[in-house]
Amino acid sequence: MSAETMRAVVQDGFGGPEVLRVQRVPRPVPLPTEVLVRVHAAGINPVDWKSRAGGGMAGVLGEPPFTLGWDVSGVVEEAGFGVTTLKPGDEVYGMPWFPRAANAYAEYVTAPARQFARKPAALDHVHAAAVPLAALTAWQAVVDTAHVQAGQRVLVTAAAGGVGHFAVQFARHRGAHVIATASAARHAWLKELGADETIDYTTTRFEDATAGVDVVIDLVGDGHDRTSTRSLKVLRPGGLLVAVPAGVSPELAGAAEAAGVRATPFLVEPDGAALTTIAGLIDAGRVAVEVEETFPLEEVAEAHTRGEAGRTRGKLVLTLTD
Repeated sequence: MSAETMRAVVQDGFGGPEVLRVQRVPRPVPLPTEVLVRVHAAGINPVDWKSRAGGGMAGVLGEPPFTLGWDVSGVVEEAGFGVTTLKPGDEVYGMPWFPRAANAYAEYVTAPARQFARKPAALDHVHAAAVPLAALTAWQAVVDTAHVQAGQRVLVTAAAGGVGHFAVQFARHRGAHVIATASAARHAWLKELGADETIDYTTTRFEDATAGVDVVIDLVGDGHDRTSTRSLKVLRPGGLLVAVPAGVSPELAGAAEAAGVRATPFLVEPDGAALTTIAGLIDAGRVAVEVEETFPLEEVAEAHTRGEAGRTRGKLVLTLTD
């Protein structure tokens, strides 16, 4: 095949997983300050299938055709003019361009060098590709937004998912007392990751099982059983709700003010420096990465179907090299 083209997943319209198809497209060329990365693996996130269907970041991506995906792990193939932090042959990972299109479901991507970081040495590309979007979301929510401190009580909803399993570990790393909601089958694993308490959301309302919480990292949102609104009930006066998936509606903001607590919306940003810090924690054995299943690029539709079914432990990953 021509070196000027590559395989990529393209969708020509919004819809179900069937709109995703692999075709050959022009290979990108790095601009000054950018690197060309040969993608070995690409992580799959809920924002991917939401955007595919017309939600999520579809408003940013615009009308199809476009290529989904933001999580990348691979090797620098070429460095554009001015790049001094990376060189060809470096193994890197990152979440470039978010929420703009990164085109990660492809054999090559280009992006600013400083939106990548060197891949954790302890991880292969599959596990490294599972990290960036989920771990940066958790890190920026727990550390940069909530400023979680030792001794605080932190509740993480949907704790067994991609973002959740990192949020549990980062809150624990900060010295917090961590309360995690998940199905009972995930409780032993979450305690291994650092959860101090677990609540089975299938049998127990978390507001009936805990109180006096300093920070809620809500990864469910009010779209499902009004989880964000219910979270206000467990916060201590002045406590903080970080509403990740759906933001803060005027109704939620009003309810938070009436309850004497705070609520903030949140959206993750590219952050190569934070990825370097996270890589250090992974290489030190202080943070684990969970990948439930991998799919070759050609099975991207099956991967989306699996992800949308829910109940994934950790992440799903597309593989692009042997």
